[in-house]
Amino acid sequence: MDLSESTVRDRARAYAEAEPLYDVERQHVETVPKTFAGEEYGRRDAQWIVRWYFRRYLGEYPDRERREREDAFRDNEFDDVIDAIDAAVDAVGVKNDDSPDADAAFDALTALDGVDVAVASGFLQFLAPSRFVAVDRRTWAVLAAVGELDDPYPDPPSSADYRRFDDACRAVMDRTGVDAWTLYRALWRSFEELPEGSS
Repeated sequence: MDLSESTVRDRARAYAEAEPLYDVERQHVETVPKTFAGEEYGRRDAQWIVRWYFRRYLGEYPDRERREREDAFRDNEFDDVIDAIDAAVDAVGVKNDDSPDADAAFDALTALDGVDVAVASGFLQFLAPSRFVAVDRRTWAVLAAVGELDDPYPDPPSSADYRRFDDACRAVMDRTGVDAWTLYRALWRSFEELPEGSS
C-alpha cells in the first residue's frame, strides 16, 4: 500500500462514491466553519459532530459506549458548549487564519463531558477541514501501515499522540498536495485494504 497523490485522490473519490454519509459530511465540511465562527448555532449543530464521530462506523462501534458518550455530551450546559467551541474556533484560526493551536482547542473541547481528544479531533476536522484530520483507529492504522507512524493506535489518544498523527498527516498532505478533507476520505477508504489484524 502507498499514499501517492494518485492513490490518495482515487481513494477519496471512491469514498465519495461509496460511503453512505458522504453527502451529509460534505455539506457539514462546507457549512460548519462558518456556522461555528458566527453567533447563531444550536445544540444540535454541536451534537451532530459527536454523533458523526461514532455513527460513521455504521454499527461497528460498540453501541453502549456510543450512547454513553452522546448522552454525556447532550448533558453539558449549552453555554459551556458554546464557550468550548468559541475557544476552539479561536485556537484553530477559523476567523482569521492564524496558525492553528490544536492543543488549545483540545483543552477547551475536552473540558466537555463526552469529549476526549479523539472526538475533539472530529470537531477540528469540521472546524478547519482543509487543515485537520480526525484521529481514530482506522486513519491511524493506515498511516502506520505505510510507515508514517511507528506505534499502534493509542486507545484513547492523548494530545501528544494527536500531534504525532497530525505531523504524519501534514507530511502526506505536503507530499501529495491534497487537503485534510481529501486525506481523511482516502485514509478511511484505505483501511478496507489493510490485512486483517493491522488495526
